[in-house]
Amino acid sequence: MRVSSSQIYNIANIGMRDAQVAVNKTNQQISSGKRVLSPADDPVAATAILMLNQELARTGQFSKNIDTADNNLTLEDTTLQSVMALVQRLKELAVSAGNTAVLTSSDYKSIAAEVDSRLGELMNLQNTRNASGQYIFAGFQSQTQPFVNNGGGNYSYRGDEGQLHIQASTTVTVAVSDSGKKIFMDIPAGHNTFNTSAVASNKASPPAVISVGEVVDQVQFDKFYPNNMLVTFNVASAVNPPLPNFTVTDRATGKILLDKQVYVPGQDIEVMGAKFAVFGSPDPGVAAIPGNIAMGTFTPTDFTAGGVGTKTLDITVGGVTETLTLDQDITSIADLVTQLGGDSAYPNTNPLSSSASASANYAKLRNLGITFDATGFHSPAGVNFTVKNGAPEIDAMTGMLTTATGTTSSDGVLAIPGDKFVIESTANQGLLTTVSRFSEAIKLGERSQAGKDALAKIVAQTLASLENVITTISAVQGEVGARQNMLESTKNMNLDIALNSQEVLSQLEDLDYAEASTRLQMQTFVLSAAQQSFIRVSELSLFKYM
Repeated sequence: MRVSSSQIYNIANIGMRDAQVAVNKTNQQISSGKRVLSPADDPVAATAILMLNQELARTGQFSKNIDTADNNLTLEDTTLQSVMALVQRLKELAVSAGNTAVLTSSDYKSIAAEVDSRLGELMNLQNTRNASGQYIFAGFQSQTQPFVNNGGGNYSYRGDEGQLHIQASTTVTVAVSDSGKKIFMDIPAGHNTFNTSAVASNKASPPAVISVGEVVDQVQFDKFYPNNMLVTFNVASAVNPPLPNFTVTDRATGKILLDKQVYVPGQDIEVMGAKFAVFGSPDPGVAAIPGNIAMGTFTPTDFTAGGVGTKTLDITVGGVTETLTLDQDITSIADLVTQLGGDSAYPNTNPLSSSASASANYAKLRNLGITFDATGFHSPAGVNFTVKNGAPEIDAMTGMLTTATGTTSSDGVLAIPGDKFVIESTANQGLLTTVSRFSEAIKLGERSQAGKDALAKIVAQTLASLENVITTISAVQGEVGARQNMLESTKNMNLDIALNSQEVLSQLEDLDYAEASTRLQMQTFVLSAAQQSFIRVSELSLFKYM
């Protein structure tokens, strides 16, 4: 077999290259301390190593999550402890305020000053922020201040009921916050009470405010509960002489509870056992422009059996239709006004006032909110209406078009309501509201015996509400402690998982230095031998023998 010089060089080159690669790889292993440098070195081990590294990365992130969660819960627990200390002090002040027989007005002013100071502290604590500037009691709305002073001793919650969670392990999720509504607002009051608020769409500038109020007749209020009330301000012309005024209605049914009461800023409003006051200048809204269908030339007409006979016409307002009846001898406009139930003094001395049809017409017009006088039909509320399905005789008598589809008013414009305030019944009472009502109650001057009795009732309600606050906060503190315990045990479990993963990872990828050193020596020897052999072989040539 003939072996060419080129083959000798190629074989030698391949041998030395492979030996050099082996030496270089072993050197890399020794310098890195890793046995598996690429998946090709050990595909099975490489897959396991990848999974173990991912597990260690997750465990490291879980550890960071746990530290963040523990910091948040520690801040919450510290804040709640501060709130509890303030509540305990407020209980002491309430007990002191109950000594109505010995305390003077000066004493009560001193107590009120401290109560107001504690109220400010409570609000600051309930608006606590963490190191990231997030409000810890705002639920998911962590960038929104949760508790706001609306004036008049009124406080509202603007967060939500969300609860933030953090992943502590692959199987454990821990809540790291609590809604301020749950902790500080949904406190059982021990008696039916109410919250007051201004409707967001109110237009007065500066805004009018409503006081926090109080229940002054528990029996009457309990009968009204759980209904809510709505205070609506009306245009001045709604009363005579024109003055600012308001109407109080049942919010659900629209039933009028107080109608067109003259408004005096700051003056107590008592309705259904509740007492509150409105301050400022509420916007009165805009009065309605009545809708009208005018009469034309009047023509006397006899609608009795001896005349043209009984005739009817329909009036439709907002989808509601009433049928009016004419069955009398109408000799004058006064007769017509009375027959159609439009006489504001009805019933009166007019002979037609004894007519059953006139009485029915009167009731039907008022059901529709329509009036009738010598000039025609009117809708004071500004609702447009239709007069139709009449008879030619009615058209001839009134000068109106009432037949067929009749006539529809087009000039009516609805009123724009003024500012509104809501009195919302509730069995709960927020902590700030409790303290605010207590503060308002003890700021009064000299007291009659009835006033002292009323204060004693407020003090008793305050003590009961504060006790409920303590119960609620204690329960939340217990939950916070349980979560921290869970975080601690989860952290220990994560450490065990990380340690085990690191041990397995070490077994898979760490280099055996003794074996690698021996292998390097052998690979170096092979490389050296290949190099020496090449030198010897390369010197073989026929030219040396010529």
